[in-house]
This record gives sequence, structure tokens and C-alpha cells, in this order.
Amino acid sequence: MTRVISAQRSLYDDEHELLRDTARAFADKHAAPHVERWRAEGKVDRALFEEAARAGLLGFNIPEEYGGGGITDFRFNAVIGEEFSRHPAADALACVGLSSDIVVPYFTDLTDDEQKARWLPGIAAGRLVVAVAMTEPGTGSDLAGIATTAVRDGDMFVLNGSKVFISNGQNADLVVTAVRTGPDRHGGLSLIVVEADRPGFSRGRNLEKVGLHAQDTSELVFQDVRVPAANLLGEEGTGFASLMRNLPQERISIAANAIASMEGVLERTLDYVKQRTAFGKPIGSFQNTRFELAEMVTTARVGRSHLDDLLARHSRGELSAVDAAAAKFWATETYVNTVGRCLQLHGAYGYMLEYRIAHDYLDSRISTIYGGTTEIMKEIVGRDLGL
Repeated sequence: MTRVISAQRSLYDDEHELLRDTARAFADKHAAPHVERWRAEGKVDRALFEEAARAGLLGFNIPEEYGGGGITDFRFNAVIGEEFSRHPAADALACVGLSSDIVVPYFTDLTDDEQKARWLPGIAAGRLVVAVAMTEPGTGSDLAGIATTAVRDGDMFVLNGSKVFISNGQNADLVVTAVRTGPDRHGGLSLIVVEADRPGFSRGRNLEKVGLHAQDTSELVFQDVRVPAANLLGEEGTGFASLMRNLPQERISIAANAIASMEGVLERTLDYVKQRTAFGKPIGSFQNTRFELAEMVTTARVGRSHLDDLLARHSRGELSAVDAAAAKFWATETYVNTVGRCLQLHGAYGYMLEYRIAHDYLDSRISTIYGGTTEIMKEIVGRDLGL
């Protein structure tokens, strides 16, 4: 396959590149053979998480004493995210990246020693699947509007409410749940870990989405769910700050994966236009095709250079929430635009689901919505400009 990005990048060391090879081989062996079935079923087999753990691709940022790799360098996350995102089975592999990049930090950074000992070994081994539940039917990007309640009752909290659009929701054993423990819009939010076998906790239907068909996305219902106060993450009332703390990493992860996905789409499109003929010659020989791909590949290379700089800054703890928001909306909007143009170059075949480009087209659309919509990201950047 034609690579659109040079292997000569200053962001990574040899150790990172070795992990890249591992991630690519894992995707080929453990995801590609099953992805069509998983798309039909709407979720991956739980065994995928355990296989990822055995391969060193899940839990490497968990301390060694709890069974993880003890590696906090986010560049390792980024390498895995790149290879998983550019792979044709990306929708199946997304659940693993979600766990490592977005959910696991809540369990490593906000837990006390007792909670670490209770949860981290199972997460590191892939036996405990994790999810984070923020969005509600009436609350999307406005996290301060969360209405699910957790009322203290002795040494327990009693939870009531519902969540929606929860990734890994069907498979999850542990759900980091944003709840309201007080009336203050921001200071009244807390985070509580809910075990999926708690009475009163139930999973709604596995939602039928436009794309990402192999990744489960669920409604979750909490009806008088009694959870020990020992499951509270951090201090009561610090939930909003904890969510804000983790969002820049979530957004830079989405941005980096969008660029990698775009690279994968362009690579597959380049191969297609070299092989597909019209009027007796490859369609890649037409000036319009060359110009279209020249523009898109150049944009991808510029985007990759920018994201590499941001990933390096994040690995040093220097990434701002504003820069993460800007990268997120630019990379995802560019990705969506690129997929549409590449589908056009496939002609009618691009509209057929037997071709990967059709799945790319469907899968890409959510990227400008989850992790904070483009409009919210622009608002963050605009306010930083003093507007």
C-alpha cells in the first residue's frame, strides 16, 4: 500500500516504532478476521480486550504493580491509535483505544490505593471492560446540565437517571458515571464507578448508528442503584473539574486518530485509482484525480506535522485545552471532507458497502460530534481570542 506520510518522523523513537509493528500485527490477526461478524452483531467479542492486554496494547499506562506496563508517555498511545485508526477494521479496534486513552486515566489518576488494588489488575488484564458515562438524553455538550442524581444514604449512594451514547456500554463491567450530588451546576457534580452487576443498573438497547457498527454504543439506566461511597472518585463535588482535566487528552486523541484515519483513506484511494481504469487508462492518470489527491495528501501531511507537535507537547504536559479543541475540530472536519472527496473518486463503487471507502464515509461522520462538537470547540477557541 502506498504510504502518504514518510516514516521519517521526529516524534517517535525506535521503541515506539516497534509498538507500531505490534499494533498492526494485532489488528490483522485479532480484528480483521472477525470484523464483519462484529459489525452485524453491533459489538466486539470481550476476548478482544484480553488479547489486547496480552499483546501489551491495553493497560500499558497502568502502574506495573497492578499488572500494567507502567508507561505514561502518551506517544505510545498515539502510535497504537494511528495504526488502529488507519486499519480497515478501525471501527472494531476503537473500543480498545477508547479504554486506554479516555477511560483508564480516570482509574489511574483519580483513585486511592484501595480502589487501584480493586480495579486496576482486572482492567490491565482485559477482564474488566471500562466505560465513561457523561451524556444524557437531555444533556450533551453542556456537562454542567447533568441530571442523574446520587443521593447519600449512610455509606452508600443511591443513583437515579439515565445516560445515552455510551461507548463500550454493552461490554462494560465498570462505568465511570457523572452524577449530581449537589445543586451547584459545576460544584455539584461527582464521579462514581458503578459495577454493571449492581441491582437497578440496566443496559438499554445497543444503539443503531450511521457508522462505527462494530463498536457498541448504549443507553444506560440507573434505577435506585446502590453503590458504596468507596466507589467515589476523588472528593465529592470535584467531578466537573475531573472531567475537564481529562478532556484535552480525549480531544487530542480524537484529532490524531482523525489524521491517521485520513491517511488510511488516502492510501487505499491511491491504490484504487492506480488499478481502476476508465477510457482505457488508470483513473489516477487523469489531471483531476492527480490534483485532488495532491491537495488532500498535502493537507494530510501538514496536519500530521501539526499533530506531531501537539502530541510532543502533550507528552511533556504542555498541551492547552484550547490547542486540543482547535486540533480536534480542524482534524475531524478535514477528515470528513477528505473521505467525501475520496469516495467521489471511487465513483459508483464508492457507494457500495463492499468497498471500505463506504464504511470510511459512514464512520467518519461522528468524529465532528463526539468528544465535543465542532461548534463547541470553536466556542472554546473563540473565547480564548477575547471574543
